[in-house]
Amino acid sequence: MRLNEYRVLWILVFFDLPTETKKDRKIYATFRKNIMKDGFAMFQFSIYLRHCSSRENADVHIKRVKKILPPQGHVGIMTITDKQFGMMELYYGREEKALPDTPQQLELF
Repeated sequence: MRLNEYRVLWILVFFDLPTETKKDRKIYATFRKNIMKDGFAMFQFSIYLRHCSSRENADVHIKRVKKILPPQGHVGIMTITDKQFGMMELYYGREEKALPDTPQQLELF
């Protein structure tokens, strides 16, 4: 099936984890490092995103995130289409900011 902006997905993982104790901070850092190892990039301090070429690929990465969920705190996982992501408006102060680059897709015929 041909890739298009309605089938290509973005996964957003947003979290609010406790950081009061040294153990909490270690759990926070481990979770953050693990999602980055899986290809997620920081969008904001507690929001990470990853580009996926299909629903099946997104499901693999969502399962990986669920497998490493910390014992406490709040974690949200949201999937949106590339089309929806492209309609987002970003601002830094009052200046409009460009969206993050979409990774290049390799299409085999």
